[in-house]
Amino acid sequence: MQKDHYHLIGIGGIGMSAIAMALLKNGYSVSGSDLASNSLIKDLKDLGGLIFVNHEEKNIDLIKQKYIKKNIIIVTSSAIKKSNIELSYCLKQNLVVKHRSEILSLIMKAYNSIAVAGTHGKTTTSTFLSTLLDLCTKDCSSIIGGISQLYNSNAHIKKSKYLVAEIDESDGTTSNYKSELSIINNIDFDHCDHYSNTQEVISSFRSFAINSEKLLINNDCPITSSNFKSEYQWSIKTKKNIEFAMIPEQISKSETVANYYENGKFIDQLHIPVPGLHNLSNATAAISACRINNISILKIKENIKYLKLPKKRFEYRGEFLKRTIIDDYAHHPIEIKATIELARLIIKDEKSIYQKRLVVIFQPHRFSRVKQFANEFARELANADLIILTDIFSAGEKQVDEINSEIIGDKIHKINQNIKCLKNNYEIKNQFEEITQRNDLIVNMGAGDCHNLWSILNN
Repeated sequence: MQKDHYHLIGIGGIGMSAIAMALLKNGYSVSGSDLASNSLIKDLKDLGGLIFVNHEEKNIDLIKQKYIKKNIIIVTSSAIKKSNIELSYCLKQNLVVKHRSEILSLIMKAYNSIAVAGTHGKTTTSTFLSTLLDLCTKDCSSIIGGISQLYNSNAHIKKSKYLVAEIDESDGTTSNYKSELSIINNIDFDHCDHYSNTQEVISSFRSFAINSEKLLINNDCPITSSNFKSEYQWSIKTKKNIEFAMIPEQISKSETVANYYENGKFIDQLHIPVPGLHNLSNATAAISACRINNISILKIKENIKYLKLPKKRFEYRGEFLKRTIIDDYAHHPIEIKATIELARLIIKDEKSIYQKRLVVIFQPHRFSRVKQFANEFARELANADLIILTDIFSAGEKQVDEINSEIIGDKIHKINQNIKCLKNNYEIKNQFEEITQRNDLIVNMGAGDCHNLWSILNN
């Protein structure tokens, strides 16, 4: 067995749990701590991980005693501050502490790695690419920031040639990664807790791109295309001077039909089994990466029907009191815009059972993001027929400058008066039947705990 033991503080997070899964499946002993249990932690326990549902100094003492002959390596994410009781104790004990990006980079070195980055769409692109590459070659592992429906996991790990890895730019650690092929989907200003402006975000992606043997970029994103030059580009808008293009011909609530081109030459017509232009772009990135790795278009066409969105990406949860509920991870104005456009497409379909009413429930994520994008949030959310706004999910941030959800709510009200501010999921449940209607399409958006609404409604 491996000589190193890894202890992950905050092991239940979507990124940390995937790394823990990869370490376990590669033969390392793994432990970790978190303040709450979830299905990801249960999967780690089933694989032999030692899990503590708390942060305490004695957890570190226990693993030092249990793994006395191993090198203890502590792994943290940027969400774990130095004031964390376990991390503080590890530093006092002079234990080796690594950032999660360093461990993911270490794992990537064992594969022909494809790294997927971008402000929006990287989880969907990673899911589409890992699905296609594994089905076409039977030789691909993946570590992504969401749950793939094909594998029901955020880490599909096996002995394989390829590894698709989703790269998180939120904390500026992108320079830690090296890959055979890197994908930059798009770039927008976000993560206001770490970056001060768009130029800093661009610089972070530059440090990522410089470590890549090959680079594939989204030509349709003006920031990406104007700041990065690459031999490989994709587009869903033009085929002129573009290596890979998918020009949409027909869009419905269940699929997008597009003509596929390489270097301006028509290759075939493809049916992408997920709706929305943003998802067509994500699928085009995945197809492009497969072609760069010499996967035949016939193989791709054979397996493209199996593409599914990851969970929490326009995920159908079910019917409740004759209302349809969709969960979506949108937490940035650009993402909200794309999600509302997709919902409108579904409502517009002549076979739709829904009335002409779109209800959006939105839980803002981070005080810093609300402070930066209040106007943009209001502009996009106001396009729904009814907006239900809840309290901000802090994600560990302290409240700044008296920022709260009402700032967005007041701005929405000036555009669309059909807005209701409620505190949380429980208040939504108490007023659900009163403020919503039969046949409403309800899209529940955010990156916090808003997606617990479905289970709360059904209890």
